Amino acid sequence: MVNKDKRIRIITGHYGSGKSEVAVNYVVQLRKETEDKVALADLDVVNVYFRSRERKEEMKAMGIHPIDSSVDAPSLDLPAVSAEVTTPMNDKSYQYVIDLGGDKVGARVIARFRGSIPDDEYDLFFVVNANRERTQTAEEVMEYIDEIEAASQLKVTGLINNTHMLKATTVEDVLKGQEVSREVSKARNIPIKYVACLREVANQLPEGLEGEILPIDLYMRDDWMM
Repeated sequence: MVNKDKRIRIITGHYGSGKSEVAVNYVVQLRKETEDKVALADLDVVNVYFRSRERKEEMKAMGIHPIDSSVDAPSLDLPAVSAEVTTPMNDKSYQYVIDLGGDKVGARVIARFRGSIPDDEYDLFFVVNANRERTQTAEEVMEYIDEIEAASQLKVTGLINNTHMLKATTVEDVLKGQEVSREVSKARNIPIKYVACLREVANQLPEGLEGEILPIDLYMRDDWMM
């Protein structure tokens, strides 16, 4: 039940982790579980591909309010960001999901809004894809988490195992990522909140995995992409 998480959910992860896909699927599930207003902010100013803002009209049709940065300038150190980003932070009638850029530059964007993010109102979820460089081992994941926390001025409160090989993802891929995530969880006392994977793979997972299963539908990739 994603509506049990804190009101402001920030989702980050290394390039290629699938964090934007997770963010979109998360907010779609949240929309199903709450009668509150729901907003999705795309603050990923690093990755110019597969950003959640590309599904703005689809989000609106679902009753989700989309917010994106005011300029498309991924190469800038601290690009201009719409002031609308702060509205759902300060308006407690909103349930809020933020798709945050997955490196030090991207994470610094959220730091400017730190004063509008109370400690007791946010979750920062780090998406783990153990099939990607720099996040293949627990040590690499923890090093990356340290960088994100320092840049964002926020603490990671949960892990999302989203280990995948796009449409070729297998149960073995997910379990590989689960083991890495468990090592990080044990070392840092950060819970595994979700296990995200394609819906057809989710149906094959063994019982008893730590974390709630979050089935993924591919909103961010066209059907012809592998």
